[in-house]
Amino acid sequence: MPKIEVNEKLFFNAIGKKYSYSELEDVFPCAKAELDEKPDMTQSDDERVIKIELNDTNRPDLWSLNGVARQIKLHEGGKTVDYMKIMSNKGNNDYGDRVVNVDPELKDIRPYMVAFMIAGKPIDDAMLKDIIQTQEKLAWNFGRKRKSISMGVYRVDQIKFPVSYHAVDPDKTSFVPLQCEAPMTCRQILTDHPKGKDFGWILADMKKFPLLSDAKNEVLSMAPIINSATLGAVQVGDKDLMVELTGDNIENLILSANIVACDFADQGYEIKPILVKHPYDTGLGKDIMVPYYFQKTTKTTLKAVNKLLGSDFDMPKVVDALTRMGSTVETSGEEITLSPAPYRNDFLHEVDIIEDVMIGCNISAFEPRTPQDFTVGRLMPLTEFSRKAKTLMVGLGYQEMIFNYVGSKKDYIDNMMIDGSKVIEIANPMSENYQFIRPEILSSLCRAESGSANAMYPHKIFEIGKVAYLKDDENTGTTTRQHLGFLTAAADANFNTLASEVSSLVYFLDHEYKVEESSDPRFIPGRQAQLIVDGKPAGVFGEVHPQVLENWGITTPCVAGELDLESLM
Repeated sequence: MPKIEVNEKLFFNAIGKKYSYSELEDVFPCAKAELDEKPDMTQSDDERVIKIELNDTNRPDLWSLNGVARQIKLHEGGKTVDYMKIMSNKGNNDYGDRVVNVDPELKDIRPYMVAFMIAGKPIDDAMLKDIIQTQEKLAWNFGRKRKSISMGVYRVDQIKFPVSYHAVDPDKTSFVPLQCEAPMTCRQILTDHPKGKDFGWILADMKKFPLLSDAKNEVLSMAPIINSATLGAVQVGDKDLMVELTGDNIENLILSANIVACDFADQGYEIKPILVKHPYDTGLGKDIMVPYYFQKTTKTTLKAVNKLLGSDFDMPKVVDALTRMGSTVETSGEEITLSPAPYRNDFLHEVDIIEDVMIGCNISAFEPRTPQDFTVGRLMPLTEFSRKAKTLMVGLGYQEMIFNYVGSKKDYIDNMMIDGSKVIEIANPMSENYQFIRPEILSSLCRAESGSANAMYPHKIFEIGKVAYLKDDENTGTTTRQHLGFLTAAADANFNTLASEVSSLVYFLDHEYKVEESSDPRFIPGRQAQLIVDGKPAGVFGEVHPQVLENWGITTPCVAGELDLESLM
């Protein structure tokens, strides 16, 4: 989970109230946070640093001093800035001569950019450190290590508009990057500069690199790697700053820009838009100005709130709780319509509204209740059947494994050579490594085998667990099933041996079956079979395709299979 460090004096000033550390521990839950470490009390209050751990990753607006302070202030009944006044599509749209032109060549490199300007007062040391921390947290966690989102800050007084965001030849273009005194080519930065070594993998395979420069051809940065040592070297005392974000997802970029702009607005800075002109459609138009309000409303009912929370709240109580969480609420009879704050985009379902009601009312205010119904605990029939299958697999010489249910596109789709049309993708993943729900178990077994080359062969592993995939005739559009997956890696692994094991397994699970030819791309054609039980497909097994093995880096022949246990009950 993300951790942030906040300057104590700046933090309490942002809240508008000073708390003891025991009081902080009581109010932190409203921001899904907890006190990670108290500051060094030998330091003065403007030097002390409070360390905070965030317990949730779906609220990137809380990954900064101002975000946590704002949520605490709102929850305690305080007032904050009217953020709609700084939204470009709500009236704040005077960009003057502040224009950025995007090169058409960037469409397949790093296609989107948003930017705005802050003005009004100089940056002090505490605020500069918080800007840097916010930049790092957003780019590392929400931006997938800068691949999807990167952020740069520049001194406006030295920038000549219009600014150009364009593609350049990395071997023929050079500038002086931060922490250096001599020019380096863009390609050289990837190999010789510390930030290039950390993030160069994002651009390494590109024929051209993205560069941000002004009308005087002064370089601002090479996104998403490093700023220039001239326009990109922000220091304490700088007054007017340009904030830009580049990446490959326009909604995430705008959300990040809204978060940062609201943070600056909380500190009393004036927010001015910058027009970014794309030569291609971004999904939200070609010309983009931020901050920009794009969030959709979400609805629930008072009955649904009270049913899920086990409460008897009236409508004013619910509205007050949601307002304390920063949202705008409209009611019509029993229906509640919520408009999120511009720095939030985490309302995907009515349950998200109900969660905010619970937090807004204080979780500690809910009295513990003992169950009112008498129940007798027992194992579900599916669990008992799965345990029987597990015992049989162990008897066949297999070792049980346990894997995550969430993974990457590379693991579940690319490496397994499937089309991915039925794979469930998470709408707002925090990392590309946890972006998809696994549709089968074989990919998990292949991952385990790819790291087991040093273990003595044969390798025989299995897992019984959940898989999920899209299914149109289900109410939710998805279905979750209990599967058994198994894999054998050995020099003599072959279809005939596996077929005999499958025969034994299905026999002791009390089923008659037959096999039919299958065309699963994960297996070798002609060396695979579909298991048919009661006239319906119940699984597949065969010799794993050499290309799948190569994708995983497996050098030993493998046979594998997967059965739908629920269809065998």
